[in-house]
Amino acid sequence: MGGRTDKMKKDRYSIDMVEGPLFPKILLFSIPLVLTNLLQLTFNAADTIVVGRFGSRNSIAAVGSTASMLNFIISISIGMSIGTSVLVSKYFGAKRKKDLTDTVHTSIMLAIMLALVVSVLGQFVAKPALHLMGSPDDVIDLSVLYVRIYFAGFPGILLYTFGSAILRAVGDTRRPLMYLTLSGVVNVCLNLVFVIVFHLDVAGVALATIISQLISAILVIRCLMKTEEEYRLDIRKLKITKDRLFEIIRVGVPAGLQSSLFSVSNMLIQSTVNTFGSTVMSGNATSGSIEGFIYTTMNAMYQASISFTGQNYGAGRFDRIKKVLAECLLTVTVIGVVMGLLARFFAPQLLGIYTTDPEVIRYGTIRLTLIASTYFLCGWMDVLCGCMRGLGYAVLPMIVSLVGACGFRILWIFTVFPLDPTIRMLYVSYPISWALTAVAHLICFILCMRKVKSIWKRRITV
Repeated sequence: MGGRTDKMKKDRYSIDMVEGPLFPKILLFSIPLVLTNLLQLTFNAADTIVVGRFGSRNSIAAVGSTASMLNFIISISIGMSIGTSVLVSKYFGAKRKKDLTDTVHTSIMLAIMLALVVSVLGQFVAKPALHLMGSPDDVIDLSVLYVRIYFAGFPGILLYTFGSAILRAVGDTRRPLMYLTLSGVVNVCLNLVFVIVFHLDVAGVALATIISQLISAILVIRCLMKTEEEYRLDIRKLKITKDRLFEIIRVGVPAGLQSSLFSVSNMLIQSTVNTFGSTVMSGNATSGSIEGFIYTTMNAMYQASISFTGQNYGAGRFDRIKKVLAECLLTVTVIGVVMGLLARFFAPQLLGIYTTDPEVIRYGTIRLTLIASTYFLCGWMDVLCGCMRGLGYAVLPMIVSLVGACGFRILWIFTVFPLDPTIRMLYVSYPISWALTAVAHLICFILCMRKVKSIWKRRITV
């Protein structure tokens, strides 16, 4: 089970999630994470603006055509890092120094190995994969170039992802924010230099991305190596510990698959939206962009629910786990309701940032009315899923999410939607699926809490 120490050092960046009032600590954890996510969205938008305004005619199309493939790979990677976050938070809360150390070194070693494999394979599969995805002939060469450069820099992306997951698990969300801010500024500056000055087009955007990601990776790895806490990284101790690797994979792979497979139902809904014509498609896209800011903000509560549940589970503080769930649900409700209603009431003004077409604004408003106004239900679904993952359950929340959200939406499209084939009827499937999945997660959480408490009591007795 690993050694247990009575005291573990804590610096001013980590958060003790096991003792003291929860709500202030949840806010302390979440606010930097919200800012990190919003900055990421802003920097991504800056990439698109630079290549769109100063690149070649097909630049945006070339970069856009790679999004689904890159997002799939990144979703798997982030899912694997959730496995790291769950284990680190559990062992940090349980004060199991050896298991914590093994998890940190196994995670970083796993990140290096995965990055090397993806970097090499990406060079060979880029063109065939883009052909299969139907990338147009006039942009495929630019798309392949972008993907190959992006995959060459994948070690930086994975090392930052896993390194920041370790920091978040112990409550440190401030330093990842600082590192991302610095690397994001570098990214924007390099975009301007590479694209405007050196005319590197999409290659310049890709180079700027991987250089900035490498900077953030170096900073987070340096942070782990310099810390005096028990999660300190020692390059000489890098190795794969079989038991820790299995646990990371057990939690991480289902989380990554859930995230990536969600695209299946979204693609089906998008294809249905496409049947309504380009005006509806534009309204759908602009509304979706606005909703992204709401989701990104609520996602901080999902991350908080994983880390806070994991630490308290490791410490056997089951009374606090219930409080974690309650306070994360309350907070995500406030965030979702306030931001959703603001998006709803100021829909014309917000959509007007993207377009001046009154019909596009009208259809965007329809989506915001039905989805943004009820987005807090998605927050409930994610927080409950996060608490389940914090307890160490991986496959069950994945199955519930895929059946409840993806499966329900697909069923809706083929059964209910044909009875009233309007865009409103299509969009209403979102809040219903979120509500049903949240209820299912809550039932599973109650049952799993009983089980882990029983296991904990037997272990203490023995």
